[in-house]
Amino acid sequence: MSDSMSAAPKTAMVLAAGYGTRMRPLTDSKPKPMVEVMGRPMIDRTLDRLADAGVERVVVNTHHLAETLEAHLRARGGPPAIEISREEDAPLDTGAGVRNALDKLDAEQFYVVNGDIFWLDGCVPALTRLGQHWTPERMDALLLLTATAEAIGYSGPGDFQMDIQGQVRRRQEFEVAPLCFSGVQIVHRRLFDYAPEGSFSFNLLFDQAEGSERLSGLRHDGLWFHIGTPGDIEIAEEVLHDLGFRTDRPEERVS
Repeated sequence: MSDSMSAAPKTAMVLAAGYGTRMRPLTDSKPKPMVEVMGRPMIDRTLDRLADAGVERVVVNTHHLAETLEAHLRARGGPPAIEISREEDAPLDTGAGVRNALDKLDAEQFYVVNGDIFWLDGCVPALTRLGQHWTPERMDALLLLTATAEAIGYSGPGDFQMDIQGQVRRRQEFEVAPLCFSGVQIVHRRLFDYAPEGSFSFNLLFDQAEGSERLSGLRHDGLWFHIGTPGDIEIAEEVLHDLGFRTDRPEERVS
């Protein structure tokens, strides 16, 4: 086993506390990560993939309709083992939500995955590929990036440029970038050493890592779907039907 493979995390955090306002009315009665695509909640697919990648413990942050999501996770069981980090007063932003759960994570490095995303793997599962490329000696964060031209349902200007060594640079104002962040990454806990108090986005930490040349990327070699509104679900399901997507676990795949 290579050093990079042995460094693959066994711990993960799934971000699931947000209100999902653009997904209303579906999120009036259920948290966005529980919204179904092709008959299954998005968070269940994420947790299945983490388990398949060898992750043993997952911390899930909750706030909006927290009791509903927590009951769903209890009923699901494991693997992986799941611990809750409830944000009582208000949902923290992405970076602050992870910082708030660092004691529960209790690991030097861990996956961080948005709970409300949908992707299909290429020949090698995306989480496995991230683990194989993760090099903590020279990285504070390794982002899974998707080509904007191939991201289904995505219409934004992109997030990042990436050079041939995998070093990542944020898109500048008025610039169009070829890659967007997929919502999947590996981070080292030292990324939070200089994090501010209060609520803050992961973007702040990405900027810090970029400044020290410790922000890296890996291009996703499967399909990635932007799921932000009910209309995005319709687009995704139409594409998946056309691809012959099978929903029977453990062989969810395109035929």
